[in-house]
Amino acid sequence: MLVNNKAKTTKLVTEWNISAVPYNNGNSSFADSHIEKWLNDTSIDGFLGNLRDYENFIVKEAIWDTTMDNSALGSIIRPNGTTTVTAAVGLLNMYEYQTTFKESTYNNSYLNNSLFWWTITPYDASQVLYISQNGAAIPYSVTHAYGIRPTINLKRNVKVVNGDGSKNNPYRLEEDNDINLNGTKLNTRYSGEYISFGNDENNLYRIVSHETEGLTKITSAKPLKDSGAYKTTSFGDTTTFSSSNTIGSFLNNDYLNPSTGFLTEEQVNMIDENTTWYLGTVSSGQNYKLAKYTDETSSTITSNTTTSKVGLLRLGELMAGQFDIISNNADYWPLTAYSNTSLRSIYSNGNVNYNNTNIEYGIKPAFNLKQNVIITGGDGTLQNPFQIALE
Repeated sequence: MLVNNKAKTTKLVTEWNISAVPYNNGNSSFADSHIEKWLNDTSIDGFLGNLRDYENFIVKEAIWDTTMDNSALGSIIRPNGTTTVTAAVGLLNMYEYQTTFKESTYNNSYLNNSLFWWTITPYDASQVLYISQNGAAIPYSVTHAYGIRPTINLKRNVKVVNGDGSKNNPYRLEEDNDINLNGTKLNTRYSGEYISFGNDENNLYRIVSHETEGLTKITSAKPLKDSGAYKTTSFGDTTTFSSSNTIGSFLNNDYLNPSTGFLTEEQVNMIDENTTWYLGTVSSGQNYKLAKYTDETSSTITSNTTTSKVGLLRLGELMAGQFDIISNNADYWPLTAYSNTSLRSIYSNGNVNYNNTNIEYGIKPAFNLKQNVIITGGDGTLQNPFQIALE
């Protein structure tokens, strides 16, 4: 995004929406909001805790200008630090977004990824500005869930050791440019890395986290396709996922059957048999923690769980957002309910809302790979995903 010439730090923002959560419970302040907590959550439930050795790369006490501004695009001035937050991870403010316009036209900014995503700039006491599909800035209630594009500041001593900064050959950083990984356990690798898994048009997956010790949770890089079209299904009769409801039955039967062409027999054998799936409810303005825990303190895991070999991501998990709308433009189901009768739904434009469970949406499988899965090739990038096998 930009370089701080005085501090010699470099600001970066993710290209796509990494996840989506409600911004806050009604207060537009970034400080102590749900989204500020998610971005700086050092557990596996948020963003920061899933990054590789973030202390070596990221400025932990960065200053984020969260000054309120209800000006129109094109007339926003540099914020003066009236309101700031100190944190390792933040979001872009509206002035930073506006500086990327070409000829004062917001729809051709390189930051416009054709998705909905939150900025850090409050519009008033209960609304924050988000960026729409065409690049416009729109105020909306913080109780809603839009996409998240985490923003960080790299330390001044971080060095580039490979790549040319292009989309197909991005910069690789010193201490994050591993080579000769053959024989390495997959469970030692990092969120976001790519894996060659599955067949044909469904042959790319990504690491989500290591939520269960020794195992590696992965998800398909995009919703499943069948003969070139996105495969869709209703969720079921209720908002409760299980191996026998509509979508759960497909995932734990047809999807796992090598004859259907989604996975090979060897790949099916790599998947752990009994993953616990957390079935919490996150309504408007509620904390993302409620998808897994009984309250925001994370002290007690919800008793509303189920066990199956294959499941779905929950609201607020990494990779439960929208990536690459050009080739990945299907709405899909997560696990998390909105109410007793409605389920959260992740839209292709990055918006997250809720719907009746009998509507048909896409399917983005998630599961844990066994601890004896090893890397046999690749470097985990999109252009060269890991090849894996059982040890």
